[in-house]
Amino acid sequence: MAIDERNFRSTYYEKVGFKSVEEKRSLEILLKEKQLDLSKLKQFCLRFGIPAVHRNLVWKLLLGILPLQEKCHDFVIAQRKEEYSNLVHALNVLKINKDLPKSEVFVAMWLLQSGKLRYEMIYENEKGLFAIIKSMMFYFDYDVDVYWLAKTFYDIVQKFHYEVPKLIEATHVLLEKEDSKLYKHLTKIEALENLPLENWFDCCFAGILNDMVLGRIWDKIVGGSYKILVYTAVVILTSLKLKLLRCNGIECIIESIANISEELAEVIVNKSVDLWQQQGSPLTIYDKPKP
Repeated sequence: MAIDERNFRSTYYEKVGFKSVEEKRSLEILLKEKQLDLSKLKQFCLRFGIPAVHRNLVWKLLLGILPLQEKCHDFVIAQRKEEYSNLVHALNVLKINKDLPKSEVFVAMWLLQSGKLRYEMIYENEKGLFAIIKSMMFYFDYDVDVYWLAKTFYDIVQKFHYEVPKLIEATHVLLEKEDSKLYKHLTKIEALENLPLENWFDCCFAGILNDMVLGRIWDKIVGGSYKILVYTAVVILTSLKLKLLRCNGIECIIESIANISEELAEVIVNKSVDLWQQQGSPLTIYDKPKP
């Protein structure tokens, strides 16, 4: 039987770390269309993930930072820069900007723009945003990009905040299904109910999984699937099964999770996406696995 050359190339590229070669070409075709199709971009993001070279632009389009009409991009970019400068100026006037690390300045800007700026809140109430900003700073070089991408991404996270109790319940159900032994152990030592799942979901695993691979999880969130967070939480736990089974309390569990290597993080992300896809790539907790 003749071997399909395209499939052979794709398989080879996957093995040597260039899985997105064919996908990158498909995305570039979508981005060259005169009228960008938001639905197609979301579907691509959910199905394949975004090549790093295009992540900045695609996330901006999907998060509404840039309009779909390319001819308007220069104008909108200028407006975003001006608004960013105005926020920085406002913080200077309020004497909040002085001597703060850049990531904390961005949190203060978000609070100011959201109409709930309190100096003490910068540190205490927005830890999820703070972690997201630090990860965004790893991915993007320009301050204006980091701020707007972090802001709009976190705004999405805030929208599904009221669903967090159901996300936590879904995590427990999925963990019991995927590994009943680990589930029973965590329940027995009273660790399951004390896992900081709400914090993990609030920061979307920023600061928990290595930034080198975290973007692949965030691609799915930007594409519309916040339930990917459930699969990620479960795979983190099952990937650390041998260590967690030796733990007798929540402190040991948290310590084990805090020391995930870059190599293990990559395995976790791959398994999370695979498990999510196997169960029908659900977008929300209300979506049932597809046959």
